[in-house]
Amino acid sequence: MKIVICDDQALIRDGLSLLLGLERDIEVVGLAQDGAEAVELVAQHQPELVLMDLKMPGMNGIEATRQIRARYPSIKVLVLTTYDDDAWVFDAIRAGAAGYLLKDLPREEVIKAVRGTVAGQAFVDPSVAGKLIQQVASEQVAPSTRITDILTGRETEVLCLLAQGCSNTEIAARLHLSEGTVRNHLSTIFAKLNVADRTQAAILAIQHGLGKG
Repeated sequence: MKIVICDDQALIRDGLSLLLGLERDIEVVGLAQDGAEAVELVAQHQPELVLMDLKMPGMNGIEATRQIRARYPSIKVLVLTTYDDDAWVFDAIRAGAAGYLLKDLPREEVIKAVRGTVAGQAFVDPSVAGKLIQQVASEQVAPSTRITDILTGRETEVLCLLAQGCSNTEIAARLHLSEGTVRNHLSTIFAKLNVADRTQAAILAIQHGLGKG
């Protein structure tokens, strides 16, 4: 898988590049020092994933994420930052980030998150996950169209488990379905809800009062 790394600190960029470059299935194709350069490198190399810092001079990571996701919906952005401030977390997810990790994460967890994000999973650092859920829950509204009016009963069940953090394998086991069927349901759910990925679908589900364990 091809990866672009964006961070304004050369030491972090080089360290991540070295770390990921040791993995046989990962190729670092570009290093960016700000959001604008990341957008250019994405256009040039079409990577599967961008590891994105947030606070950078010039274009920050949130705006870069927004532009990348708008232009290239299939490319995932995984935030890797030192900031767990509520506003940064929420803005990054709303901009389309597939996950949000902090830089003190162990090496093995970073690699796991990179592979998992490319595979379609959502990774949010435990220290910020609670904040995210509380925020989206507090934003619950009485929507003009309920999710349950849009989705079938089975699709609603799949979405509820997704919002609880279940993987495709776990959803399949809970609902006695094949993983292929779960993937098909998720594709339909994303299309019906007009969302790009698991994270956005989970947030929308929680806002509509779904996903409570």
